[in-house]
Formats: sequence, structure tokens, C-alpha cells
Amino acid sequence: MEDTLVKAMALDGRVRFFITRTTDLVQDAVDRFDLSPAAGDALGRVLSVASIMGSMLKTPKEMLTINILGNGPFGSIVVDAYESGNVRGFVANGQLEGELANWPISALIGLPGTLTITKDLSMEENWSGTVELQTGEIGQDFAYYFTLSEQTPTAVSVGVKIDAQGQVESAGALVLQMMPDATDTEVSICEHVLSGLKPMTELIEHYDDSSIKQLAYDLFDDTEIMDTRHIEFKCTCSKEKTKGVLHTVSADQLQKMIDEDHGADVNCNFCNETYHFTTEELQEILDQNKKESEQKETHDA
Repeated sequence: MEDTLVKAMALDGRVRFFITRTTDLVQDAVDRFDLSPAAGDALGRVLSVASIMGSMLKTPKEMLTINILGNGPFGSIVVDAYESGNVRGFVANGQLEGELANWPISALIGLPGTLTITKDLSMEENWSGTVELQTGEIGQDFAYYFTLSEQTPTAVSVGVKIDAQGQVESAGALVLQMMPDATDTEVSICEHVLSGLKPMTELIEHYDDSSIKQLAYDLFDDTEIMDTRHIEFKCTCSKEKTKGVLHTVSADQLQKMIDEDHGADVNCNFCNETYHFTTEELQEILDQNKKESEQKETHDA
């Protein structure tokens, strides 16, 4: 089964929930960055929840960035999410060896720390919300963020199952939110549903032979599927955008790349894609920068 995101409503529209199957996109991230199993687990959890959060955005022009900054060996975990449900992201220190490889995820993230969500809503200023990490357990910290920062009672279940060789066996997430008009009865029903849930990795494995939509139908008697879509690890970088970055490099530095390095390799932090620029391409950038600078000086004069 391919990676899928399902949006659904239940209990007469007083509950909404999202389920993702992210096994393939987490594997993509692990392979791109050659992540250790622990780092793949942590990044995979954030990617899984981020896909759901991205799908909550209103338009394709919007995006959000998640930054988990702890006090542990991982450093930061940064993920971008889009309205489509597609995601990209990285762990600052993703290759762990020795004893560190066996530490629990919460310790590798490390407290104290923060979870920051920044939303680019195509307005003059971005919206940002930050909460203190409570446990370092990613699902619990996201639930705390939703409840505190967005004033939405939320349950989050997320998991990644990955073997010692870096093979992702299952990954996914469930986010369940109570609507403002939910009654105590509906809250109790949700609590009962959640208390009986198996770990997310087991659910993903179990429903791989059917569909995530079937899991949604099995959670509530009156589940109504609102949307189903394919999701993937997908970066927005390109050689053209990277060329734009090189246009901001000083003339002296560009000349050094030409004379000493005989070209340049520029790496994207978010997907680990490398773009190569030949000496001819760098010279073209240098010449264009010089021409634009001369035109500006003439205009200002």
C-alpha cells in the first residue's frame, strides 16, 4: 500500500481525525541522509505528524515549519509541511554510533527544549507558536502543543518501526481533535476508542493488507471520509533555486570557487540533494552579478 493521508469526521461532526501511513516517505528520508535507526525513528515521527498538520492548511501557497530543538545529541529536528500533505526535513545530527545508538528517543532529543511551529500563510508576517518540550516523546509533545498553543484538545499517536539495518517496516500517525461543540459523552467515546488502540506501528502493519480508510471506518460507527490523498517526502529545491542562492555570494568567493575549486557543489539541507555548478556556470553568475551591479550604479547616479 502506498503512503496515504485520510481526513475524516465522526460523532455527528464533533470529532475530526487524520490518519497517515508514512512507511515509504520515512524510508526515503532514512536513505537520503543515511540515518541511524534512532534518528530515522525520530525524524519519521515528526514527518508523520507534520504531514497531518500540513494538510490542515487552507491553500497550496501556505506551509508550516516544525522545529524541535532539544538539549540532546540530535540537536534540532526541522521539518517543512505543505497543504498537500507532502513533507521534507532533517535531523541536525542523524548518524549516531556506540552507546548513543541505544538511547531512547526522548533522551536523544533531550530536555529542556522547545517545539516551535511557524506558519507561512502568505501574509505580511508569519504566525509562530512555541511550547516547552514536556517529555521528549514526540507524540505527547505535539498533543501538548495543540492543546496549549492552538486551544484544541488533541490526541496524537505516532510510531515508526525500523530495524537495525535501517529498513522501515511501518510508520504512521493518528491525530484526533475534539470540535468546540463536543459534549462530555463524545469526549468519553473518544477516550474509550483511544484507550483500546494498538500502537500505531502495529495498526499500520495490520491495515497494510487493506487500507488506511478501513482503519478510519473501524474507529467509529459513523466515520465519514472527507479526503484521501497520496503523500510523499518531496523537496521544493531545484538547481534554478540554488542558482539564485549563488547570486547572493560575494564576487570574491565566486571567483575563488572558479579559480581554486573549479566548480561548486551545493547541498540542500532538507533533502540532501547536491547540485553541481561548473566553472562556466559560476562565471555566468559572476558576470550577471557584475552587470546588474553596474546598471544599479548607473541608475543611482
